Amino acid sequence: MKKHYVFLLFSLLFSLAISSQNGNIQGVVIDNDGLKVPFSNIIIESLNKGTISDVDGNFLLVNVPEGKQTITVKYIGYADTSTEVTVVEGKTISINITITPKAVELQDVLITSYNSGQAKALNAQKNKQNITNVVSTDQIGKFPDANIGDAVKRIPGITMQVDQGEARNIIVRGLAPQLNSVTLNGSRIPSAEGDNRNVQMDLIPADMIQLIEVNKAVTPDMDADALGGSVNLVTRTAPEHFRLSSTIGSGVNFITDKRVLNGALLLGDRTKNGKFGWMLSASLNDNDFGSDNIEAEWTDEFEFFNGTDEEEVDVNPYTNVFEQRTYVVQRIRRSFSANFDYKFDNNNSIFLKTIYNWRDDRENRYRLEHEILDAEDIEVGDFTITNGVPTRFPVEVKRQTKGGRDNDRNKSARLEDQRMQNYSLGGNHLLGKLKVDWMAAFAKASEERLNERYAEYESEYIINNNGNSKFPLFTAENASDANNLNAFEFGEITEENQYTEEEDINTFVNFELPVNLFGYSDGTVKFGLRGRFKNKNRKNNFFEISSLENDFPTLADIPTKDYSDPDYLAGSQYQAGIFANEKWLGSLNLTGGEDVPDEYVRANFNVDEDVFGAYAMTNQKLSDKLSILFGVRLESTKITAIGNQIEDEENVVGQITKESSYTNILPGVHFKYNLNNNTVFRFAWTNTLARPNYADLVPYVDVVFDDDEIFVGNSELDPTTSMNFDVMAEHYFKNVGIISGGLFYKDIQDFIYMFQSVTDDDSFGAGTIDFDLFQPLNGDNASVLGVEFAFQRQLDFLPSFAKNFSIYLNYTHLTSSADGIRNEDGEERTDLDLPNTAPNMFNGSLSYSDKKFSARLSANFSDSYIDEIGGNDFEDRYYDKQFFLDFNASYNVNDNLSIYADLNNITDQPLRYYQGVKDRTMQAEYYGAKLTFGIKYDVFKKKNK
Repeated sequence: MKKHYVFLLFSLLFSLAISSQNGNIQGVVIDNDGLKVPFSNIIIESLNKGTISDVDGNFLLVNVPEGKQTITVKYIGYADTSTEVTVVEGKTISINITITPKAVELQDVLITSYNSGQAKALNAQKNKQNITNVVSTDQIGKFPDANIGDAVKRIPGITMQVDQGEARNIIVRGLAPQLNSVTLNGSRIPSAEGDNRNVQMDLIPADMIQLIEVNKAVTPDMDADALGGSVNLVTRTAPEHFRLSSTIGSGVNFITDKRVLNGALLLGDRTKNGKFGWMLSASLNDNDFGSDNIEAEWTDEFEFFNGTDEEEVDVNPYTNVFEQRTYVVQRIRRSFSANFDYKFDNNNSIFLKTIYNWRDDRENRYRLEHEILDAEDIEVGDFTITNGVPTRFPVEVKRQTKGGRDNDRNKSARLEDQRMQNYSLGGNHLLGKLKVDWMAAFAKASEERLNERYAEYESEYIINNNGNSKFPLFTAENASDANNLNAFEFGEITEENQYTEEEDINTFVNFELPVNLFGYSDGTVKFGLRGRFKNKNRKNNFFEISSLENDFPTLADIPTKDYSDPDYLAGSQYQAGIFANEKWLGSLNLTGGEDVPDEYVRANFNVDEDVFGAYAMTNQKLSDKLSILFGVRLESTKITAIGNQIEDEENVVGQITKESSYTNILPGVHFKYNLNNNTVFRFAWTNTLARPNYADLVPYVDVVFDDDEIFVGNSELDPTTSMNFDVMAEHYFKNVGIISGGLFYKDIQDFIYMFQSVTDDDSFGAGTIDFDLFQPLNGDNASVLGVEFAFQRQLDFLPSFAKNFSIYLNYTHLTSSADGIRNEDGEERTDLDLPNTAPNMFNGSLSYSDKKFSARLSANFSDSYIDEIGGNDFEDRYYDKQFFLDFNASYNVNDNLSIYADLNNITDQPLRYYQGVKDRTMQAEYYGAKLTFGIKYDVFKKKNK
């Protein structure tokens, strides 16, 4: 019976679709160079009818009365362009519309490529129904950003977490990376990391993307798992005319004084009949760099042996573990893309979009670690406490070299091989008045780390603690102890293999019909279905090769290298000393190692996640100025997770399988009010969700008796949900600029945090011993209240050359709270912000651009925020504030050839974490500045008509 109703429904829709007495107009909007113009406003003023072009500049007007009609394209920064077309009943007419900059109206201010890119971004923001920010490829090129992460951080309300000096994980409106979605051409990007859903934004080169679209208030036809926002990356599509673009450059990293190499190539065209278009692109970046790092752990406990018993004394917080690290890294980022589209006729077209990203990170790390001895090994006379702070005590000292096999791939370094690939096949069809679009996509991300090796040598001696909480330092009481290689005895040599893989299959189909519910034209009803089928698995192993102890008993018995550096960026006082040579480590034949399950079994898992979605929505005019988009989305999620149970470190009990499912109904409403052609007011009420990290859902149990710790997964976790309210006002300047401001509020339920407690529960096989228990749990509720402000404008009202200056500013302020978080004693904490909510974020730039020369000074600031909740406020970890300053300049030799230079991280901004209070450093990693320079060559060849 249900099948009968479905058949009747589709029969009715099909009959509505083909019962057209009018015609249709299909077309594309392009600029002077033949590049497609996204999100332009296309209207037939005599009929008060219009539409907005998509990300590729394509548009479709359906149900247009037959006869001659005048189509006008309106675009900020460009002259209104009108084209006359004759509509034929029952047919679809195809046209191309070329728009040109309106330089005359800008009082002789030249529309540069920056203004063109800015115009595209602002038109997208102005014309879309929902609250959106867009960065175009032209804007990306005007900032010194090598990867997409660094480009996205220029958008209001967005900050990025940094890894090895590059922006990696995106935080939208203060929401953690796993609470946001990232798509490529509308298809979800899988994550290459094993313990989270974060998409590695530094994996994708900036020059492979033509448009970045950040939806801060999602509509029902978008995936709902975008609690903070949805970021859509659009790859380059075929131009309407021949295009060749190339970039070649070099540079230097000042931390290592080693070179940077980069190059990019774009090549695209369309056949004479306009049916087949293609675009090929490739990018390569080879970067030799590194980082200087200090790390510390803090405690407020001190115990020693008084001759008969262990005794504890009251002390102020002090550093009980201190590390100095030197990283040497080579990062090679490659990307290849091939996009094709074919137009069968004016009503039917298909496309194929592909991209393959491949990044190799070769890393050697040299770590000097000091850790205070256990209480039974500390006797009276071995320590000194000054003003409540231990300033002298015995430590275990470890000198560790990280590397890999000496082969063509690893090259004696740890090789992290990350890959992300996406293949999307889709189509657009018009059946009478019914628009149909569909897509099927396969995406895969993986991270492989083979033959990762560590060699560690150990010693013990008395150290002096300098007591400086911001720049802690341990030095040997007797300097000879630190340099006595014979005293550093064999600790361990290990080899590890890691592999993480995530596969996504995405399918969707959308249907859209013109339906005018309130008597105004341009109304539509849209509905569709979506399926997403994901598998994520991780397979690691770990071996310890203790048999080598007799062959290499001390550090003096092996090849070594001194990694002390007087120019160490954290300070010249940090001299690392001597370590095992990475070439020696790479050359070892490591066979017969002992399997160590507790090092990897907990991390191994297999998760299947199937999501089925359906939605219906309508976009209608309520008056000439007011429009509404409202609808509802339904998503059903089914998860099967397989983990491991391990007890007493080496006793693997077996696998645990858990299944869970849930369904979410998510309504949404978007109002847009056009006060006039340049001023827009918006309001949105939306509902979104975020699914738990896979590693948190895995039903593992790991009892570590040596450390008195228990780690437990939680397959019963609920998804985090949020009810969101947004209000935004925007005023667009005629000379390509904007001033905007808005408020947003998020009411969040069931957020997830890592709970730490003390337990003697024997259900874990721990007996009656007190164990520290770690398990992800749902909190109760949280809230985020924020305000956004943005301003950008060319200063054309100034006299003479000063009119060529432009200003770009945006600022976001957040306040947040989180309830239901309990400390290690089970008491609820009331002093916490929601993790990852930076209170203040700011972007700014001052630029100058004339016909030949352009330059820009850019600033990016994000405030400190709580990053990880500890068992109490003393153990909480914070991500410190960051201020980046970058400069770039370019000179146009002619219309096709330009030279450029970029200087990044002028402020030498470190990645810094602190524990509890700002001056208590947990980590400070320095990268230094980077200079790059090169040439760009761009050819646009128009076809003769």
